Amino acid sequence: MSVSKNQFKLINSLSQKKYREKHGLFVAEGVKVVEELLNSSLELAYLFALPSFDSSNYKECAIQISENELKKMSNLKTPNNVLAVFKIPKKIEPEQTGLSLALDAVNDPGNLGTIIRLCDWFGIQQLICSTTTVDCYNQKVVQASMGSLSRVSITYLSLPDFLSNTKLPTFIADMNGDNVYDSLLPKAGVLVMGNEANGVSNEIRSIVKHKISIPQFGETQKTESLNVATATAILLSEFKRK
Repeated sequence: MSVSKNQFKLINSLSQKKYREKHGLFVAEGVKVVEELLNSSLELAYLFALPSFDSSNYKECAIQISENELKKMSNLKTPNNVLAVFKIPKKIEPEQTGLSLALDAVNDPGNLGTIIRLCDWFGIQQLICSTTTVDCYNQKVVQASMGSLSRVSITYLSLPDFLSNTKLPTFIADMNGDNVYDSLLPKAGVLVMGNEANGVSNEIRSIVKHKISIPQFGETQKTESLNVATATAILLSEFKRK
């Protein structure tokens, strides 16, 4: 079975958010990522694989393709054996339990992908994103999340509305906040991380009372801030440790 023109057109269109939303589909590439997602609860739509990829468990749906065909549909500089199209899960409302992470206008796909992996690592089951945060089904995010995308519930909503109505204690990462190592941190709550350049917005600052920071130990004190994913890792570790 060969790839049809309509399938090429569909897959290439999914590089744009509006078409992902229109069709309810997203693309994943590479053996590691695709195998992780195939073994998850996500529903597979299409599976395109080179002969070298072991698709024996998916004989009914796997479409064998050539390297040239894979290059035509791939977003990677060096396509890696397999490309899959999955259905985007239905939106669910966030639960008011446990420790959740919220993102306020995080724009870099690599950062979001890494943060999704961090949620998976630290057992954060719920990631709440502002509508101004990069789409988690962006192909660069999917690649950077390395399969963790299927194990973290991700919701996009009006973050100010959510934070105004949640009953959970809320915290924002802020350079002028209380030292996180000296702070009493709850098991259940919401930690808000901000935009790469501007941090948490003023609107969110006016809603959230608790501000925490990571102290700087370097003697020169010349580093302005930490990468948002790095800061997220440190703060989640502290919440979980305490």
